[in-house]
Amino acid sequence: MVWREEQSEALTNATTEETFFAAIAKAARDLGFEYCAYGLRMPLPVSNPKMLLLSNYSTEWQQRYASENYLAVDPTVAHGIQSAMPVVWSPQLFASCPDFWTDASGHGLKHGWAQSSFDAKSNVGMLTLARSQEEITLTELRENSVQLSWLAQAVHEGGVRLASMKRDAEPAIMLTAREVEVLRWTADGKTSGEVAQIMDISERTVNFHITNSLVKLGVVNKTAGVVKAAMLRLL
Repeated sequence: MVWREEQSEALTNATTEETFFAAIAKAARDLGFEYCAYGLRMPLPVSNPKMLLLSNYSTEWQQRYASENYLAVDPTVAHGIQSAMPVVWSPQLFASCPDFWTDASGHGLKHGWAQSSFDAKSNVGMLTLARSQEEITLTELRENSVQLSWLAQAVHEGGVRLASMKRDAEPAIMLTAREVEVLRWTADGKTSGEVAQIMDISERTVNFHITNSLVKLGVVNKTAGVVKAAMLRLL
């Protein structure tokens, strides 16, 4: 419990990427890992989502990972996009990409653990802990599983907070119940006329709610409004 409180305080008090990652790295070392990485993808803008990528991997490995486009074949990433269950590195996990596995091992990344975190605002993050020596045993997992999963979530909360601090402060978007209902029907492909019939209101009123929604969401058309509202979990 004391350990969690210490890590939580360090992650919460961090105001820069450097101090935030230093807290992650210390927690990783406490749990027996020399390497760590955290990646965060925020939902907007849809065409170019905001990203936060932090790690203490060697420069050579980071360059290699990018140049070989390993992101496209990394099985831990593929797993993390679909599931919040933790995954332990193994030959079986990397069976579909043996060259990637061999390359990572050659850069000291031989044994690892990763877990994703998802939140209500559609932010997706993944924490990876790795080391060059000693396999991760079942005993170690049993002893540290709670701390590992707690750390993944704590880092995610801190990462979202830090990323939000970096961008311009945006007022919270508050849609009325009517605006939400209109956008939901619009998302289902209904025209303004059809929505008016379904909701038993005039088409003019439907368009009024749509216009107000677009202004609040900061977009210029219904399609963009529906997409943004959905990504922000407002519908």
